[in-house]
Amino acid sequence: MSIRIAIAGIAGRMGQALVKSAGADIVIVGGSERVGSEALGSAPGGWPVTDGAAKAAQSADAWIDFTTPQASLEALEQLKLTNVKAAIIGTTGLSAAQEQQISEHAKRIAIVRDRNFSLGVNLMIGLVEQAAARLGEGWDIEITEGHHRRKVDAPSGTALMIGEAAARGRGAPLSELQVPPYDGQTGPRKAGSIGFSVIRGGGIIGDHDTAFISDEEVLSISHRALDRAIFAKGALVAARWAVSQKPGLYTMRDVLGL
Repeated sequence: MSIRIAIAGIAGRMGQALVKSAGADIVIVGGSERVGSEALGSAPGGWPVTDGAAKAAQSADAWIDFTTPQASLEALEQLKLTNVKAAIIGTTGLSAAQEQQISEHAKRIAIVRDRNFSLGVNLMIGLVEQAAARLGEGWDIEITEGHHRRKVDAPSGTALMIGEAAARGRGAPLSELQVPPYDGQTGPRKAGSIGFSVIRGGGIIGDHDTAFISDEEVLSISHRALDRAIFAKGALVAARWAVSQKPGLYTMRDVLGL
């Protein structure tokens, strides 16, 4: 069965990655771009590119959005005028209040909301939680992440997701277990704590490693992104899954059955 999708910011880097990653069962029926964009009109693939979600998604089953917080929320409002069954929201930088607005929209359609749509990363997160639940405080947890020199936040959102999974496995919030960056006279490590190390350089797309370290052995669970297309492919997997779900707020953990 084919799925009809519309893409927010279809002329952008993520939008084009989605277009290129779409399989034979994916039919692109429209896309949106900001007012004044040179991409407005008809795309080379034949689908219309408009300045609003309602027009772009008029015949879509699913909406995929990796744009900006305000644009994503405005699009969800406009989708009320369509028959869209599901929305995939990968937008970053949403405030707690904006996340709550997404939850409200999830009462009428299925929404998959996550900070990372890589299948490998989400499987890694599931494995980290399981390992943390089974290995006691005698195993120190250290999370190392590396990204390109242009990234402005640290630790990365994905590293924090991994940390949250490790904390869940240990039955406490990350805010209680996370330790500050090591620098100067830090004193001995606190049992059960979770540490983070950050690398910034060159064009690293995304490297993440979680090490469970005891006095006798080290267990490492790692993921390396080789192509940004992994995020687009994960979003398309989520769209295929979400169109057959009931209204609700989901994550990639739900999509993968973790």
